[in-house]
Amino acid sequence: MRHMREGRKLSRTAAHRKALMRNLTTALFERERIETTLAKAKETRRVAERLITYAKRGDLHSRRLVARDIHDAEVVKKLFETIAPWYATRPGGYTRVLRTRARLGDAGEMAVLELVKSAEQKAADRRAREEAAKAKEKAKEAKAARAEKEKEEKEPEEREKEEKAKHAEKREAKSKESKGLKRFGRAFGKGKRGE
Repeated sequence: MRHMREGRKLSRTAAHRKALMRNLTTALFERERIETTLAKAKETRRVAERLITYAKRGDLHSRRLVARDIHDAEVVKKLFETIAPWYATRPGGYTRVLRTRARLGDAGEMAVLELVKSAEQKAADRRAREEAAKAKEKAKEAKAARAEKEKEEKEPEEREKEEKAKHAEKREAKSKESKGLKRFGRAFGKGKRGE
């Protein structure tokens, strides 16, 4: 009988398993979505949900309990200030596991572990992504306009010098090419010697 034998060993020692859970939960809170094997995702889910419950309390003792498992201060701050308020009225089920594919190589079953978000949060995230994309596009257009303006501001003499330099390079390349062809023809018995 398997009384009091909860959890998966994941073919690791206790210390290695503990470190793995710490790293996976830290990554989950930092990125809000991770891909791992199904077994690891199910184990990480247990730890992550417990830590979110602590964060919902919001007191100093809870912060210290969370800091035992998450050693990154920025992630702890994000958990208490950003993630925990999302679930203030939710009694549990803060994460979801979605099976994705069989991994190439060993056919291990892969899954995505993600934080559950409401429709409003998803809409806000989408808006933020769209605004960031628009800002990036505007910056790109402004950079192109600046480059065009600088090009127009160049003095006519400089433009003329550039054009002359381009023509000289073309002439030089053509002369080199014709010399190469003459040598090539002589090597195969054509030209003055081959007559």
